[in-house]
Amino acid sequence: MRNTALAIAVASMALFAAGCDQTGKPAGDKAAESKSGDKAADAKKDVKVLGGMKTEKEQNSYLIGMDMGRSLELLKDDIDLAVLQKAMQASMKGEKSSLSDEEAMQIRQRLQETVRNKQVEKMLATAKKNQEEGEKFLAANGKKAGVVTTASGLQYQIVSEGKGAKPKASDTVRVHYKGTLLDGKEFDSSYARNEPAVFPLGAVVPGWQEGIALMPVGSKFKLWIPAKLGYGEQGTPGGPIGPNATLVFDVELLDIVKADGPESAAMGTAPKH
Repeated sequence: MRNTALAIAVASMALFAAGCDQTGKPAGDKAAESKSGDKAADAKKDVKVLGGMKTEKEQNSYLIGMDMGRSLELLKDDIDLAVLQKAMQASMKGEKSSLSDEEAMQIRQRLQETVRNKQVEKMLATAKKNQEEGEKFLAANGKKAGVVTTASGLQYQIVSEGKGAKPKASDTVRVHYKGTLLDGKEFDSSYARNEPAVFPLGAVVPGWQEGIALMPVGSKFKLWIPAKLGYGEQGTPGGPIGPNATLVFDVELLDIVKADGPESAAMGTAPKH
């Protein structure tokens, strides 16, 4: 968990600045530096209009402001934008701070605690919302024709059934898949990468282990995985899957990889959820 949203904004700006020289050009861009003043001025006239903004200065300023605003979303009720702007202007001008180092440290520590508390509150609220939505969805989905609910709570639907063997928990499998959240947002897809995933069946989340073990090679299944069989209360911290999220997968079992085969030696990673 990040200490503070402010740190994100500052780090983002620092990284941005590290890649630029004093003029705002990418560091090491000797060709740009060698241009005459007239050529540089002409180049500025050719800047592509983006978001209705005609100059690089406007576009740069908006981008940084947008990133900072998103980073400070948790603190939107704790910040006076006028004071924030005043402090930024003073700092950029090199003016003396109104706060001593000790005072700044006191405020920083208090603010970090505020952010931590807000992050926990947000996570708990999201977890509750996802849990309720998931339970409601699965209850209705389980009543649909062709949808099977197992004893664990996993739901699946056979799209097409192959004629091959079913994998065991100890097998390594090769699959194509697409994963989405209940709102349809895609968070992972081997199809998009144009590369099947190869992994030991025992290395993935319980919902995958159970679901794929039901599939004969050559099958295509749709899986609905409740949070307890997926990533649980934690989700994927910093990733696309929230706490208590119910997951939807379209899975195609291509084959079972032989332990001593060439594909096994070049084994890929488990699904990148």
